[in-house]
Amino acid sequence: MTDCEPATIPVVPSAPTGNTDPIPQAFEPRQLRAGRLARLRAMMVEEDYAALVLFDPNNQRYATGSRNMFGYFLRNSTRYIYVPVQGPIILFEYPGSEHVSMWLETIDEHRVSKVVWSAVNQRDGQSSDPFGAEIAELVRAHAGGNTKVGLDRAAVNLVRSLEAEGLRAVDCMQDTLHCRRIKTPEEIACLAQSVAGTEAAVYEVEQAIKPGVTENELFAVLYGNVIRQGGEFIETRLLNSGPRTNPWFNEASDRPVRPGELIALDTDTIGCHGYYCDFSRTFHAGPGRPSAYQKELYRMAYDQIHYNMDLLRPGLSYRELAGQAWKIPERFYDRRYPSIIHGVGLHGETPLVAHQGDFDKYSRDGVLEPGMVVSVESYIGEVDAMDGVKLEEQVVITETGIAKMSRYPYSDTLLDRVL
Repeated sequence: MTDCEPATIPVVPSAPTGNTDPIPQAFEPRQLRAGRLARLRAMMVEEDYAALVLFDPNNQRYATGSRNMFGYFLRNSTRYIYVPVQGPIILFEYPGSEHVSMWLETIDEHRVSKVVWSAVNQRDGQSSDPFGAEIAELVRAHAGGNTKVGLDRAAVNLVRSLEAEGLRAVDCMQDTLHCRRIKTPEEIACLAQSVAGTEAAVYEVEQAIKPGVTENELFAVLYGNVIRQGGEFIETRLLNSGPRTNPWFNEASDRPVRPGELIALDTDTIGCHGYYCDFSRTFHAGPGRPSAYQKELYRMAYDQIHYNMDLLRPGLSYRELAGQAWKIPERFYDRRYPSIIHGVGLHGETPLVAHQGDFDKYSRDGVLEPGMVVSVESYIGEVDAMDGVKLEEQVVITETGIAKMSRYPYSDTLLDRVL
């Protein structure tokens, strides 16, 4: 699978005149691929790379639009793509599957991988030297004497094989992630479509909530609808109920929902076109109305999200954001969410901005820039209490502030709004 199958590549027209939505919804697949590859190669020039060898399937997709057996290659480094600053982009593919990607205009040539099945049959010793020799031959042919080669999975044996050929092998993962922090307009359209599909899935979950339904049944509703909406998979199983909402990070189980409980979920979805959707909502299971304590938690999470969203603007440093962010009441501080915001793209990405007390432990400074897409996080729960509330929004950093990408409504009942 790829970003768009060859029989279905449309030239999508621009939005009609008068459209006021700041987030594009339509894109042309070739422009999507060209824009990402141009950003990657610009980074390579800036960092003086001769070439990159991409093993990570997210980076492969970013560079070329190519996707093949995604989950398998998350754990197995058999498949790799050679991307030079100048010269042909070469797909080193799993045997017999090159036809999946060779229609793409971003790939010039394919060869069979030299590191076949490296995760399962211990052939690393036999495969690394042929790998190094082949990459070195390509670099010498096209790089004009530059010997710096980046690997996003810098396995020791592969690095040594490249160094034995006279190349300077470095880990390029952080450089590729930094490159990916700014989204092209086509990427933002992909993200918007992914969110729209995931919102439809969350709606079906909300409609399915009733006493007796299990967390796993609700998660199956979410996952099934994500697939039907053109999504690919869900990274986590963060859907929980009642006392399993506190602390956060309990995964879906066979526990049945009981009347009056909270149900919290985090989408964490690789949706259509391979782009991430990451927003969170918490619901109340009837019959009856939520308790005053449940409404208090929900209001605090809602306030935290909206206070911090109001701070976001281009030029704001990550450290400034941490210092200015909503102050978590002391009794809820121990169970704070690890980040205030994190980047969103093909998955959860850079930046990650931690709370002020954690900033130097988890974050490095930088600034918000137009074209970044981030999720704004809140979790409110306290030690020795039953309930917790998880809320999260996905937004685009614009030239003047933000545009909301996730638009799923909040609970009027938990906000104590009059209906």
